[in-house]
Amino acid sequence: MNGKSDSQSGGCTCGNRKKERTEAERKSLIHRLNRIEGQIRGIRGMVEKNAYCPDILTQSAAATAAIQAFNRALLGSHIRTCVAEDIRAGKDETIDELTGLLQKLMK
Repeated sequence: MNGKSDSQSGGCTCGNRKKERTEAERKSLIHRLNRIEGQIRGIRGMVEKNAYCPDILTQSAAATAAIQAFNRALLGSHIRTCVAEDIRAGKDETIDELTGLLQKLMK
């Protein structure tokens, strides 16, 4: 890369389809994913033990909510960093990408 790259400055490298995250952000996202993974394993265990359907569905709804919270956190970070940087740089195609992403997330 020419000059100081976004990754060297701690910013987004979305043009390369990668993102440099702070250690705190990375740990937070991994922590959320570990909890979700545990919830999914718990649901599988409930199915294996023939748990009552409403109990499984309650846990499934909790896992869905956890995934949605993960998505909101990641999306917020993406907008604050990658999207904002691209818009400042005049990369309007990022708006189209964000619009498409929001449509997928809102289904």
